Amino acid sequence: MRAMLLKLPHVAETMQWGANLVFWAGDKAIGGKMFAIVDLESEGGPVISYAAGPERFAELLEQEGVRPAPYLARAYWVAVERWDVFRAQEWARELEAAYAIVYAKLTKRTREALDAAKRPKEKARR
Repeated sequence: MRAMLLKLPHVAETMQWGANLVFWAGDKAIGGKMFAIVDLESEGGPVISYAAGPERFAELLEQEGVRPAPYLARAYWVAVERWDVFRAQEWARELEAAYAIVYAKLTKRTREALDAAKRPKEKARR
């Protein structure tokens, strides 16, 4: 899961709130926003929470093993209780959509800063 998330453009990760791996669309330091939280010590709680968006929120809650994310449901986040709720391709689709939802909400200035930070790396590869 981590490898798949880190392949998305402009994704950063931090460890927060104990053993929670937080994935950001953009770097937190320059105004990025979190789009997924993986609980590395899940003991009966959700294994992952992510931004579902208003269009998918209600639909996802109908699926067994998916519930409103604690503290984040008002922003249309869901919490998934087990990794087997989705197949690998479905996980990829869900989390790419979560990233896209949050990336679209970044300010123009933040998106420009992310693009500018990426350019020198691309030139160095050539």
